[in-house]
Amino acid sequence: MPSFSEKVRSLAERAERNSAWRQKECFNLIPSESTPSFLVKICEIADPSGRYAEHRTMKGEEVYFYQGIDFIRDVEIEARKELEAYFGCSDVELRPVSGQMANEVVFKGVVKFLNRGKGEKEPSRRLRLVLNNDLIYGGHLSSQPMGALFNYVEEDPATGKERVVSFPVLEDNPYKADVAKLGELLDAHRPELVVFGKSMFLYPEPVKFVADIVKDWKARPVLMFDMAHVLGLYGAFQAPFAEGADVVTGSTHKTFFGTQRGLVAGNFPPGSPLRNLWLDIKGRAFPGSTSNHHLGTLLGLLMASYEMNEFKTAYQERVRANAKAFARSLKSKGVPVEGGEADGFTETHQVLIRVKPFGPGMEIARRLEDNNIVANYQALPDDPSFLESSGIRLGVQEMTRFGMEEKDFDTLAGLMADCIIRGRKVKEEAAGLRRNFRTMRYCLPPGEALPLAARIVAAAIPDPAYAAMFVANLERAVKG
Repeated sequence: MPSFSEKVRSLAERAERNSAWRQKECFNLIPSESTPSFLVKICEIADPSGRYAEHRTMKGEEVYFYQGIDFIRDVEIEARKELEAYFGCSDVELRPVSGQMANEVVFKGVVKFLNRGKGEKEPSRRLRLVLNNDLIYGGHLSSQPMGALFNYVEEDPATGKERVVSFPVLEDNPYKADVAKLGELLDAHRPELVVFGKSMFLYPEPVKFVADIVKDWKARPVLMFDMAHVLGLYGAFQAPFAEGADVVTGSTHKTFFGTQRGLVAGNFPPGSPLRNLWLDIKGRAFPGSTSNHHLGTLLGLLMASYEMNEFKTAYQERVRANAKAFARSLKSKGVPVEGGEADGFTETHQVLIRVKPFGPGMEIARRLEDNNIVANYQALPDDPSFLESSGIRLGVQEMTRFGMEEKDFDTLAGLMADCIIRGRKVKEEAAGLRRNFRTMRYCLPPGEALPLAARIVAAAIPDPAYAAMFVANLERAVKG
């Protein structure tokens, strides 16, 4: 039986090895992941990481239920302002700790809003009908009845299934909505909630098209856009608030530069007929869904928001250019690419490839991982299930921050084609290529970030000797 010390050392060694592999040897191409900057990571271990700061609006004032929170209160307020500026919206709720929780907070808030004004004896009701993206066509799990929408939408007594209808898609490009059929569907079904957004995401969503149709309805639906995958591309890819969306949700750690959290953004200025909906959303964030909302990652999110607002234009342009170039390169090297070639295959950070001619998606994803290229298998629209996935989903956002440009993705595409099509082992070549891309861009340079990080760490360690040793080792490790 290993001793306490042996177990600690073993775990530390395994964590060290895993970190070295992911950060120094392999290409991280999973679209839902991203490495935050060094300074953002350091913020996550500062003192707030172990604290609480519950608060809610009571009689027009924000009331906090813990002491010692002045600093993190100001951080949360400032982060909201940074993100309101980023989105160009009136409100941001930061307490959800994931994108999935953010979606559930909105679903709860919409149900509460629809039941406002009911008498005590009137039973509360669920959403009568929801329009979303079907799971097999890229819809995110959280906006499905089996996910966060569970128990928030009515069932059809005749079928026993939830009243959910999905966006119709084009036959020749199932990654795009068929707006001709969509207009007919809206008129026939009159949903109370429309959920835009996907996890398999190549093209803009028809927000303006829907907003223009429903704006004159007597009771129009709430228009919600789950931007989890494309939050860091807001504006360059699509700006839902400018197109008529009411609510934007998302994860702050995919294309956005942040820590692993979620958010809800709303465009409900004073006087808006849906202003009470925002109050209900806030109430479902706390006390409805969260208590401690992970203050260390909140501090890191503020730092990441500084970075995003400073560098977003250059970053967003490079991500989208890299994705298009990556798709073209893979296609030219014999790897089938999904989406329309005339459209450049993608407008986001994602590239979808069809690998079924060379093996099952799960098998090809494992083969790539064994060769230092990390991606994830994906069911494509004509697959019977996720267990029989014939696709691989790729994202360029993380490696773009590490300095890769179009020519570099062309080189990587060649290694991937050799691995996928010919089964060639490219592990050492991939590790050698990755050595060229280890310095993060679109953030404070290392020489400026390191002294600040060292001061944060030193302040967070009460023992002065321990703090001094830690900082000295940190500086040696980073400089080495």
